[in-house]
Amino acid sequence: MDNNAADTKKVTSYDDPDAPWNKEFSAEEMTGWNDDVITEFRENGGQVGGDYAGATLLLLTTTGAKSGKPHVVPLGALYRGDVLYVSSFIEDRYPAWYHNAKANPSVTIELGGEKFPARADVLTGERYDEFAAWALSENPLLADYQSKVDKPLPLVVLTREAA
Repeated sequence: MDNNAADTKKVTSYDDPDAPWNKEFSAEEMTGWNDDVITEFRENGGQVGGDYAGATLLLLTTTGAKSGKPHVVPLGALYRGDVLYVSSFIEDRYPAWYHNAKANPSVTIELGGEKFPARADVLTGERYDEFAAWALSENPLLADYQSKVDKPLPLVVLTREAA
């Protein structure tokens, strides 16, 4: 990955051709994509370069809903005041990490150089509606994407637990 943050620009639209999710990658390039990001994250105290340079990422470890095995995924760390939450662009189905968090809310978070246990609260009902209204008004990229899909975006609040 290119670690030169000067070569990156702020993505303001889901359809931005420079956004990582709109770039064309071969199957070979996609294999291990998350593995490379995870390795770089861990080797650099939570910092990564390339397409994610300057972004605040976290690593979320969930327990597989079906497999029972740990799964690690890099996600953008989002905040509402002091409340840490995550979301994700979705296509035809919700991501595995979302289903895993619903099935087993005990997760592990790596943020910066810190690793800690947390609880994943998958928002639903009125709580989802209120939080989504706020999140979409505060995050133009999420709002832009939500306007293009029928399913509501996944919203999960992450709360640190005592070690």
